[in-house]
Amino acid sequence: MNRIRRDHKVRDFHQAKWDEPIIFELHQPGERGVLPPEAEQGIAAAVGDGVSAIPAVMRRTAPPSLPEIGQAKVLRHYLRLSQETLGSDLNVEIGQGTCTMKYIPRVNEMLIRSPKVADLHPLQDESTVQGMLEIYYAMDLAMREISGMDAFSFQPGSGTQALLAMASIVRAYHEANGEGEQRAEIITTIFSHPSQAATAAVKGYKIITLHPDENGFPDLEKLKAAVSERTAGFVVANPEDTGIFNSRIREFTDVVHAAGGICYYDQANANGLLGIARAKEAGFDMCFFNLHKTFAAPHMCGGPATGALGVTEQLKPYLPGPCVVKEGDRYTFEWDEERSIGKVRSFHGVAQTVLRSYAWIRSLGAEGLEQVAKIAVLNNNYLYRKITQIRGASAPYVQGGRLEQVRYSWEQMTKETGVTTEDVQRRMCDFGLHYWTSHHPYIVKQPFTLEPTESYSKDDLDEYIAALEQISYEAYHTPDIVKEAPHASTVHRIDESSLDDPDKWCTSWRVYLRKTCS
Repeated sequence: MNRIRRDHKVRDFHQAKWDEPIIFELHQPGERGVLPPEAEQGIAAAVGDGVSAIPAVMRRTAPPSLPEIGQAKVLRHYLRLSQETLGSDLNVEIGQGTCTMKYIPRVNEMLIRSPKVADLHPLQDESTVQGMLEIYYAMDLAMREISGMDAFSFQPGSGTQALLAMASIVRAYHEANGEGEQRAEIITTIFSHPSQAATAAVKGYKIITLHPDENGFPDLEKLKAAVSERTAGFVVANPEDTGIFNSRIREFTDVVHAAGGICYYDQANANGLLGIARAKEAGFDMCFFNLHKTFAAPHMCGGPATGALGVTEQLKPYLPGPCVVKEGDRYTFEWDEERSIGKVRSFHGVAQTVLRSYAWIRSLGAEGLEQVAKIAVLNNNYLYRKITQIRGASAPYVQGGRLEQVRYSWEQMTKETGVTTEDVQRRMCDFGLHYWTSHHPYIVKQPFTLEPTESYSKDDLDEYIAALEQISYEAYHTPDIVKEAPHASTVHRIDESSLDDPDKWCTSWRVYLRKTCS
């Protein structure tokens, strides 16, 4: 079935596959994994049965509907699931696209598992968390140096949440200047992440989208035609999600500033810029970095991440608060800024993510961060050169190299063989490799997006390239092998029509039971 070409370095792989139900379906009434001990006599005497110490409005009227399962069954369940997954610890993860999946130093994982960090509680008194507050403060200073901004908040839990916070700051700033109603438009580009337009639209702005010029870059003349007294701001990623870097970006921000707008920068794709280019010199008033991407912290299934949000001095009063400040030898929260947009996430963000990233920055130093960027760009352009030589593959728009990632296209191969990028995606699973197409809309036809970062060696990149070459060979000679994939993975073909039907969405077990039993 595989028919691997012998001149390719594709790894032989077959993933474990278990017909494993979800944990709620393993429920057996009366099974127990843990039997909690009875309260000690002193505690029992102080609080009785414990119920009376809890306000009535906070007491459950019925026990929570949780699965009852023995320890051995729980262990088997999660170990089986772990055998059906891949990640940056198991495979070459350059196919994660714009998500910058790099190696995460295990010493930093040991740091966040220390009881001194793991047992922190967000409601502790400031005097008991001085060490963590010092980390926040020092991380703020480091991020200022990296970006040129004047203050950072680590409260946003993602890049999208940081974008929403920045759109909120734009609105608050113009309202404070009496121009809130007048400035009703946000300008972005077609290549920028959809969250940029979406978050601005949530804040009530009309979105104006710039398309590329004849050379594939954002069109400066179209920007000049779009700005007016109604312009509230300009938001852009640079490099954008295609890997295209606009070296004339300062001209764009100057045009927007001349019209009275605010410029804010999506730096989710900053892996090729560290120590080389900064938001300040590009003329931006705000920017954010994803610590869970560029600064070597895990994505954590879209959970505890951090979109570090930086601003210039004029916008500092609007930052989501509180921020950590230093008063003498003591670190404390600054709560009294009346113009703050308020919290965008509970408490102060994810301390463990900030600590991981701070440790990574300190271990590398300024020279190390610059080396990260240079290796990431080198790796990406090696990949770019090799992939654009594969039959049926191309890199649309700007030719001649990209920054730290590229959005490629199989459009030619699809026309010639009928094999689509989704087919390639499933076939890559047979080689134990991840492969991401693109977010919608598909500006690049039949897309796939690769970002090698600084973590991968030439041998790693060659393994990934060999898999793509193998699939291209199959597409042109035995296309059914690709179209019927996967053959050696737990991934399978699914009917995706339900994704567009809210009546079929089940975000919890309770919702699933309600919808399937009604």
